[in-house]
Amino acid sequence: MQKSLYITSNGRLRRHENTLYFEMGDEKKAIDIENVEQIHIFGEVDLNTKALNYISQYGIVLHFYNYYGFYTGSFLPRKKNVSGDVVVRQALHYLDREKRIFLAYCFVESAVYHMMRNLRERKEAEDFLVAIENEWERGRFNISNITELMGLEGRIRNIYYQSFNQFLPEDFSMEKREKRPPTNPINALISFGNSLIYSHTLSQIYQTQLDPSISFLHEPSEKRFSLSLDISEIFKPLIVDTVIFKLLNNHQLKLEHFDEDLNYCYLNQEGKKIFLKEFQNKLETTVRHRQLNRNVSYKGFIRLECYKLIKHFIGDQVYSPLKAWW
Repeated sequence: MQKSLYITSNGRLRRHENTLYFEMGDEKKAIDIENVEQIHIFGEVDLNTKALNYISQYGIVLHFYNYYGFYTGSFLPRKKNVSGDVVVRQALHYLDREKRIFLAYCFVESAVYHMMRNLRERKEAEDFLVAIENEWERGRFNISNITELMGLEGRIRNIYYQSFNQFLPEDFSMEKREKRPPTNPINALISFGNSLIYSHTLSQIYQTQLDPSISFLHEPSEKRFSLSLDISEIFKPLIVDTVIFKLLNNHQLKLEHFDEDLNYCYLNQEGKKIFLKEFQNKLETTVRHRQLNRNVSYKGFIRLECYKLIKHFIGDQVYSPLKAWW
């Protein structure tokens, strides 16, 4: 299995002959480029076109993050797996109002299912689980447009985030979800994790024939790969939130792993390393797939969602979003 490489230190990526190195001062480490799928760069890293061209030969995606650890952009090599037919059909599903709402609803339905799944494991959050179930049942049959659907999803997610105070350590309490910027540790963790799942989802989309800019729940934009946002909705509660719960309740992450800059709260370098290690472990965890009859990693499930969408677009099989059964 190809893996993700996370670079949290400052340094330089350099190609020498047929080897890619990461250099930190006098220290030089060779990168097993044939077994790397994507590189996530959090430190101040220099690289030139010679290194980029070499990285491109292997189809490796580079993701860049700012000083605070939040996603800023990607370098996508020339796409090899392309299909004009799939892209045209994908666009037609966006242009058709009913087809677009169907897919948007599927993404929200899966997200809500996984939020409720997380809360069912915690008796302290039973009242919030009931509130989400009631909100979902009241609203899901009265959706006539994307705005109403996103409003319903937003109300449910607010209830979901309020429940965190019931089962997370007191040091990580949260009054409300704050994104720009996150002002406390729990908001910083959610934002950091969501950035990671977005970039990982983009990498999986890139490996398929899908166009990452044509989306259904989120409005397509010139400034983002909005299909990645759509698919990420499924995996934020399934991957990001469960990683956060584990790290905080097992006291692996503490307040000492966060720094503050004016009104900005963010993970320091040691905190990032702890989170990235657990996040990668989660992505590599495998589950026995009931239909495929083989083990599939959490990362593999993201790719499978892409394939299911392609089958839906070309008329092979109606899309049914992931609902974790394990």
